[in-house]
Amino acid sequence: MPLSRTLGSITVTALTDGEGPFFQPRAEAFPEATAAHWREADRRDPGSVTADGQWWLPFRSFAIRSGDGPVTLVDTGIGPADSPAASWAPVPGRLPAELVAAGIDPADVDTVVLTHLHSDHIGWAVTGTLGRPYFPNASYLVQRAELDAAETIGPRLPAGLIAPLRAAGQLRVVDGDTTLTPAVRLLPTPGHTPGHQSVLLEAADERVLVTGDLLVHMVQLVDPDLAYAHEVDPDLARASRRNALETHSP
Repeated sequence: MPLSRTLGSITVTALTDGEGPFFQPRAEAFPEATAAHWREADRRDPGSVTADGQWWLPFRSFAIRSGDGPVTLVDTGIGPADSPAASWAPVPGRLPAELVAAGIDPADVDTVVLTHLHSDHIGWAVTGTLGRPYFPNASYLVQRAELDAAETIGPRLPAGLIAPLRAAGQLRVVDGDTTLTPAVRLLPTPGHTPGHQSVLLEAADERVLVTGDLLVHMVQLVDPDLAYAHEVDPDLARASRRNALETHSP
């Protein structure tokens, strides 16, 4: 059964689409991290390192539901065997089975928030040879800055993702800080990509921030200034991390 957390009437469920070793040594992914950084990160999150020192990476989506109402899904994982992430991620993903285990039908999802357009976050967004949205009743929310940079993020994105969503009338472009419900807001957190966004939940005097790739490893909670090698703008990503942690930490 997927892990979940409750804030008032809202349930947040972590759905694991897949997991496996990262494609490069973690010392290359975080070149500024020291041995002390790694010791503390491994102490806090021992499941993220293998016996031979590789970064073990889960690929997750998050389902947000108030009571038995419609579902907001944050990111869509690595996807099926023929997905854009197939060249480096452990496809096929198991998100459909994870949704079943969580009692969620794809038709129950009325909002999909794409934190950004990297291949391991859009895998189940559009599937099949006809390129149909996997979640037939959902609006797919993307920051305008991310959409404007789509071709530079991935040359297949305009035809493989954006065009099918537009054709289905399911693409919704947002600009900056956006309130979805009284408890759910989109926050621009650029740097990893130009239009990266995070999702803030506030209910019952509690907060949960779903960070996408604003934070990709525990080592960046140990030291938020540590850059990740796959950030398009490390300085901006660092500022976004710092701001999010300082603003939304207890």
